[in-house]
Amino acid sequence: MADTPSAPRTARQRVRAELTAEITDVARAHLAERGADGLSLRAVARDLGMVSSALYRYFPSRDHLLTALIVEAYDAVGGAAESAVAEVDATDLAGRWMALATATRRWAVAHPHEWALIFGSPIPGYRAPEDTIDPAARIPLLLIGLGQQAADRRRRPRRAEVPVPPSVSADLERLREATGTTLDDHELARGIAAWTALVGTISFELFGHLTNVIVDHEAFFALQMEAVGRDLGLGVSGT
Repeated sequence: MADTPSAPRTARQRVRAELTAEITDVARAHLAERGADGLSLRAVARDLGMVSSALYRYFPSRDHLLTALIVEAYDAVGGAAESAVAEVDATDLAGRWMALATATRRWAVAHPHEWALIFGSPIPGYRAPEDTIDPAARIPLLLIGLGQQAADRRRRPRRAEVPVPPSVSADLERLREATGTTLDDHELARGIAAWTALVGTISFELFGHLTNVIVDHEAFFALQMEAVGRDLGLGVSGT
């Protein structure tokens, strides 16, 4: 059966969508100036020429506004990674990994404050709701998919592995059930290590931890991610 066309938005809905976008635009500017813990609905309303009570109809609290910004950031970086991966031949796993990593870093460099919002220090008093789970999982799920493809290609165990502690194995089993992957414990653990290497390398660059250590961040990042891809068993990019 053909999809039913969605009903056109009413004028009120269009106005609400436009004003919501304006609110989040101003809030992002405040993030850059004051950080997430300095975000204030009153300050955002003042910059928009609104009374606070009017803004509360769109975002009932600071945490609701933070959640909207967090979801928006996760979706933006996840979408950038997904688009980059889709442009690489499906058989080139290493190339897809490098596309994922490069697109993620490129987005982070262009949006450092949004990156800090989702991967920086926890925000005092804020607890992320379940609304953030699916957006936050977009890049990790891409990575799990690449790992699954690599595992499916292998016919023999890659190497002798150190034992996985039972408590960690239980955690990885829950992850396996949640994602539907058949990756074993060691493969999943390597995937998590790859994710932390990706986020950590970008964060070290953006938060200044490599200042006076690395000058060519782009080349260093590529070197690190190529090594991660080899450790994941993805082969060499372009092969």
